[in-house]
Amino acid sequence: MSIPTADPAAGQAVKAADRAHVFHSWSAQALIDPLAVAGAEGSYFWDYEGNRYLDFSSQLVNTNIGHQHPKVVAAIQEQAGKLCTMAPGFAVEARSEAARLIAERTPGDLDKIFFTNGGAEAVENAVRMARLHTGRQKVLSTYRSYHGATANAIALTGDPRRWPSETGTSGVVHFWGPHLYRSAFHAETEEQERERALAHLEQVIAFEGPQTVAAIILETVVGTAGILVPPAGYLAGVREICDRYGIVFILDEVMAGFGRTGEWFAADHWGVTPDLLTFAKGVNSGYVPLGGVAINAEIAATFAERPFPGGLTYSGHPLACASAVATINAMAEEGIVANAKLIGETVLGPGLRELAERHPSVGEVRGLGVFWALDLVRDRATREPLVPYNAAGAANAPMAELAAACKKRGVWPFTNMNRFHVVPPCTVTAEEARAGLAALDEALTVVDAHVAG
Repeated sequence: MSIPTADPAAGQAVKAADRAHVFHSWSAQALIDPLAVAGAEGSYFWDYEGNRYLDFSSQLVNTNIGHQHPKVVAAIQEQAGKLCTMAPGFAVEARSEAARLIAERTPGDLDKIFFTNGGAEAVENAVRMARLHTGRQKVLSTYRSYHGATANAIALTGDPRRWPSETGTSGVVHFWGPHLYRSAFHAETEEQERERALAHLEQVIAFEGPQTVAAIILETVVGTAGILVPPAGYLAGVREICDRYGIVFILDEVMAGFGRTGEWFAADHWGVTPDLLTFAKGVNSGYVPLGGVAINAEIAATFAERPFPGGLTYSGHPLACASAVATINAMAEEGIVANAKLIGETVLGPGLRELAERHPSVGEVRGLGVFWALDLVRDRATREPLVPYNAAGAANAPMAELAAACKKRGVWPFTNMNRFHVVPPCTVTAEEARAGLAALDEALTVVDAHVAG
C-alpha cells in the first residue's frame, strides 16, 4: 500500500476551512482538534503529514468492507453514469436488487425492505410501524443502549447522550438488559443473569400494562454502550414474552449487522427472528448514506391497503443501493463474513484474553467476530471502572491517555467511557489484527499505572 507524498500545506488548508465552517456532532466546537485525513485504503487511513493509522474503529464501526473497496467504488461510479437519483415511488434496478439481497440474508420472513438514509431513521420508522400495527404507544428499551440521535431514537437510547434531548413524554420506558460483569440482578452465572433479566422485563411489562406496549427494541449485541453479548436463551426469552403479549419485537442491527459479529446478522448466532430489524452502517460500509427496516409478513400486511404514513426523499437512493449491492456481493464472493468470524476466534479473542492476563487494568474481555471490548478497571476485585460513568475532562484523563498512546503507535482507537473497543473492518487480516494488538499491549501500560495496589 502506497501513501501519497506528504503535503502539510494542503492539510493545513483543509483544517483551517473545517475550523472556520464545519459544525461537528457530539462536540464542544472550540475544544476539538479534528485530524485532517488525506486518504484511506483497506484497514488504514492517513493524514497529510504522511502518518498512517490502522483503523481499529472502522470509523464509526461501519466500514465493514474496509476503505475504498474497488468493487464498491466502481459500482458507485457506474451507477452515477447510469442514473444518479430517482424518487422512491419508482422501481429502480439498484433499489430492487439491494432489497432482494438484503431480504435473502435477514432471518425468517423479514422479506420487505423499507430504505432510509441511516440507522436513526430506520429506528424511527420501525417504531412508527410497531405503533400503527399494534395500536399501542409505549416502547421499551434498555439502559446501556444507543439507537440514534433523532427524536424517538434518542429517547430510546439508554446512555447519557439521551439526557439533553429527552422530553419525558415520548412513551419510552427503560429497563435493565443482561450484563453479568456489572449485573443489576446480583447474578453470579450467565444462567442467573438471563433468568433474572427476563423476570425483570416481565415485571416492567406488568407494571406498565401489557396492552399499552407496542414494541420492545434491543440491540442484538449492544454496541457503543459496551459490546454486550446476550447470554444464551435471553433473546429467545424476549421473543416468547413478545409473542405472549402481542408486542412487536425489534432488533437493532445497525452496528451488529452485515458481518460484524461473524454472521450476516447477529441474530443468527441465537436463531431468533424479530418482527422488525433495523440496519445501516455495514450494509454498504457507509460509502453512501443508507439504512433501512426489514419487515415481516404480518406487519407488511398491515400496510397492504392502508398507506404507511412515512417516507424520505432519498429512500432507496440509487447510488446508495448500488453500493449496497456491490458490498453484499463482494462480502459473499470474498468470504468476508467468514473472515470476521475466523479473526475473532483465532486472533482477536485469544489475543485480547492474553492482554487481560498481562494488564491489571483489563477487567473483562467480551465480543464476537470483529466486535470486541475491554472493560477497563481501577481494581479488578471491586470492578471499579477506570473512569467514572460519563466522565469528561480531567476525570476522563486515563482513557484519553490510552487513546493518545494508541494513536502514537499508529492505531486509531474507539473508546467509550471506561471501555476500549476493538472493531476493525471485517476484511482485517490476521497480520493487521496482531499488529493492532501489539500496539494496544504497549498502550495499556499507560493505564495500568492507574490500577489500585
